[in-house]
Amino acid sequence: MTLYSVIFYVLAVIILASTVLAIIQRFLINAVVYLILSFFATGLLFYLLGAPFLAVLEVIIYAGAIMVLFLFIVMTLPIEQPERRIMETLGQWLPVVILSVISFFIAGILIFEAPGSRINLNTGMATPAAFGQFVFNSYWFPVEIASFLLLIGLVGALYLGRRESKKGSEDRP
Repeated sequence: MTLYSVIFYVLAVIILASTVLAIIQRFLINAVVYLILSFFATGLLFYLLGAPFLAVLEVIIYAGAIMVLFLFIVMTLPIEQPERRIMETLGQWLPVVILSVISFFIAGILIFEAPGSRINLNTGMATPAAFGQFVFNSYWFPVEIASFLLLIGLVGALYLGRRESKKGSEDRP
């Protein structure tokens, strides 16, 4: 088994573990952090498979922009969370810290490896300009629908998260 095979399987386990942990989390902020880790590991997997442009898009678009949008939406919702003790908080963040350290270690291996040890993969080469032309010429309508759905979700979260005030009384905290 080569180093690339080991890295592939470790990244697959990290992606699966962080996605499952994102689904089963009781606290929304923790779930968002696990999902960000899953997107980052998916970007590393794309880079390992010879698609650095897709890896950059995965990290910038999904782990960066969309997850920050989800984080803002979660933060605007008025969700009551019970008091947590320090040990409970540390126990909840321990898996994400371990998986993140492993992911960053793998990223370091992929970045600083010897150039002659790469596996030659047959990749489809396209410049970012050609990719953008293809997406926005062929799939402009689905892209617009997806952006419109994200806008509707944001407006709905802001509507649900707003605080109502009664006339003649102070705003509730």
